[in-house]
Amino acid sequence: MRFSIQLGSFLACALAASAATGGPSGPTLLDTGYRQMYNMQFAEAHRSFQQWEAAHPDDPMGPVSDAAAYLFSEFDRLRILQAELFVENQSFFGMADNAADPAAKQHFDAALAKTQSLVAAALSRSPGDPNARFANVLRIGLHSDYLALIDKKYMASLGEMKTGRALAEKLVAEHPEYYDAHLAVGVENYLLSQKAAPVRWLLRVGGAQTDKNAGLEKLRLTAEKGRYLMPFARLLLAVADLRDHQPAGARARLEWLASEFPENRLYQEELSKLR
Repeated sequence: MRFSIQLGSFLACALAASAATGGPSGPTLLDTGYRQMYNMQFAEAHRSFQQWEAAHPDDPMGPVSDAAAYLFSEFDRLRILQAELFVENQSFFGMADNAADPAAKQHFDAALAKTQSLVAAALSRSPGDPNARFANVLRIGLHSDYLALIDKKYMASLGEMKTGRALAEKLVAEHPEYYDAHLAVGVENYLLSQKAAPVRWLLRVGGAQTDKNAGLEKLRLTAEKGRYLMPFARLLLAVADLRDHQPAGARARLEWLASEFPENRLYQEELSKLR
C-alpha cells in the first residue's frame, strides 16, 4: 500500500504548522506562513515569513521558516512528498537522484546562513535563549533533510540528525514546554528503529538512537501539544499506524490533516485509498 508523506524536516525536526493559535492575541505571521506551507501555498508562505522577518529582524525563526518553505517547495517539485518510504519498508536512503533547482538552493542556503548568524547573536546576548536554540534545531534538521533527500549525502545527513537530536534533548530538559523539539528525538528513534537489526547495532555504536517505543512516545507528545510541528508528528504517527496494521488510527489522523489543510492534495489522496 502506498503512503505519500509530507517530509519536511525529516531526521531532526521537520517543519509544520498547527491549527493552534499563536498566543493570547491569536495567530502570528509565523503560524499563518506554516499553515500556507502545509497547504502547499509556497509563495504566500514566503511572504508571511518575510513579513515576520521585517517586523522581527533579530528573530532567527523568520529566516529558518523561510528556508523551510524553500525546502518544502523543492520536495513538492521533485515529488519527494509522494515517496513510498515507510509502509513498504523501502529504504529512506534509496530514492532516485534528484535535480536540485540552483536558485532554490541559493535562497535556501542564504536563509540557513542568516538563521545561523541570528542564532549566534541571540545566544551571545542570552546563552540560554530557548527560541534561538529551537531555531537552531530546525536549521540543522532542514539542512539534514537537504543532504539526505536531494544531495544524497547520507552519512553527513545522519551526523547532523544526531547533532539536532542532542540539542533538542538539552532544550526540552530545560524547557519542557517546547513540545515541538521532542519531534527531533522521536523521528530519529522511530525511523532508525525500522532498519534491520545489524544496521541498528551499527547506528547505535555510532551514537544514534533506535528505540521504536521511545520514538513513538516523543512523537505523541508533539502530536498532542506541539505548535509548529504538531501536524508532522500526526503524519508520522499515521505512518506508524499503517506499518503496525492499524488502519483506523491512520484514517483518523489523516482525516484531521485533510480537514485542517484542505489544499494539500496528498492527504486527500491517501485518505481515499484508506477508505
